Amino acid sequence: MARIKRAVTAHKKRRKVLKLAKGYFGAKSKQYRTASEQVRRSLRYAYTGRKLRKREFRSLWITRINAAAHLNGMNYSTLINGLKKQGVEVNRKMLADLAVNDAEAFAQLAQVAKNA
Repeated sequence: MARIKRAVTAHKKRRKVLKLAKGYFGAKSKQYRTASEQVRRSLRYAYTGRKLRKREFRSLWITRINAAAHLNGMNYSTLINGLKKQGVEVNRKMLADLAVNDAEAFAQLAQVAKNA
């Protein structure tokens, strides 16, 4: 029975890890063991970061909407509640974009919410 040699696959595996570790400081980009530890950690941080980014953006949108709502004489919760009662289906991302880039349109939406 032939002996299985892992030279090629082991080199490929190491090369893949070292390629992912490019740009890391010191031994973390040169030595396989430290690089593999750091790559594993970095991939875990990246996974977590993708989840956190969604939360952070939502809170940013809410902050922007709240600031614009205060300029129109109401707060965030009354604005959202009024829009829901009127049946206006605009998500927070679009509302925040209107608040920053098109103040007149946001003011009209705020007026609709006030009438509710």
